[in-house]
Amino acid sequence: MNNAALVVLGGAPAFREKLHVGRPNLGDRTRLLERINGVLDRRWLSNNGACVQELERRVAEQCGVRHCIAVCNGMVGLEVVIRALDLKGEVIVPAFTFVATAHALHWQQVTPVFADVNPQTHNLDPRAVERMITPRTTGIIGVHLWGQPCDLVELQRVADQHRLKLIYDAAHAFGCARGGRKVGSFGAAEVFSFHATKFVNSLEGGAIVTNDDELARRCRLMTNFGFLGFDQVGYVGTNGKMDEFSAAMGLTSMESMADFMAINRANHSGYQRELAGVPGISLLPYATPGVDYNHQYVVAEVDEAACPLSRDLLLDVLWAENVVARRYFYPGVHRMEPYRTLFPEAWRNVPQTERVARRVLILPTGQCVDAAAITKICSLIRTAVLEASEVRRRVVGSPFQVHRELI
Repeated sequence: MNNAALVVLGGAPAFREKLHVGRPNLGDRTRLLERINGVLDRRWLSNNGACVQELERRVAEQCGVRHCIAVCNGMVGLEVVIRALDLKGEVIVPAFTFVATAHALHWQQVTPVFADVNPQTHNLDPRAVERMITPRTTGIIGVHLWGQPCDLVELQRVADQHRLKLIYDAAHAFGCARGGRKVGSFGAAEVFSFHATKFVNSLEGGAIVTNDDELARRCRLMTNFGFLGFDQVGYVGTNGKMDEFSAAMGLTSMESMADFMAINRANHSGYQRELAGVPGISLLPYATPGVDYNHQYVVAEVDEAACPLSRDLLLDVLWAENVVARRYFYPGVHRMEPYRTLFPEAWRNVPQTERVARRVLILPTGQCVDAAAITKICSLIRTAVLEASEVRRRVVGSPFQVHRELI
């Protein structure tokens, strides 16, 4: 073994503190506290306060759209759009996404129909969408996975041809663009997540963005219980509003977007450089011409035909060294409850999702990771791969593997 000693083979963990995927990016702390003090001075903590209004203006400007409705989280934003568009019956979604994409439909008593993804981008495959359309289909939800815009032209063509409503789950893609047009301006509406793990975060929160005036009006009413005024309710609504502290964080985070992006880009380049030549390990590239990325995710793929160590054993090694990498979005939404019980044969329609879900390994990035940490992480990976037989002997059945399976 080299100096990057694996704890499962003896020795102390490589990192004293756990290095997690998704550690939050933080902007200017002084500016954030100034905003929070302003909120306290105004004594206006929720219900469309000054910070929420400013955040909505800035997000709309960033996306090049007329309307932004700030919400308490991205899933509620999806639910509101689904209801505001009156989606019913079946809506086609990728099987390889965060479970909230499907849950938002199921919560609104709409059936999610799982379609396969493009193995090169991990995004929804328009050809797979067409195969899943039935007389009950009313819509499509595309997901800009890893901040890579979907095949926007082809998905819109499919939606128009079959008279379906098209929306996007843009949780990963704030600040991204294709052909100079910002994510947020496509489809009938797009929904961002500003959860703490995202590129721009508002502690917890999200936003609905659209150029459809009537859709924006309905969404805004629905996020405030359906109130048309102080005493009149016109819709079945929910409490989907964003609070002022969250908006203050969102504004502060937006001001540091360029810094976050530069760090992410440098980290991704570092991983590419350090992992070059490791058998069976590759990174999903951010290299499509005309696309602007936020580089928020470092997506490794472990090809078990070429790598002497499986993805899951490599994950155990990293966890043992306090590198909490993740296997998003394993095993695919179609294999999670309640969907695996409702649709036990869905896996037959998504072979690329099955393949991708077995290969993906997300590595830590963002402000909490520097070049030295990346070098050490990649050294661990290289060492584990080169010492694969010994790693398999020591790791299989270890408490690290058992613990990972439980969370």
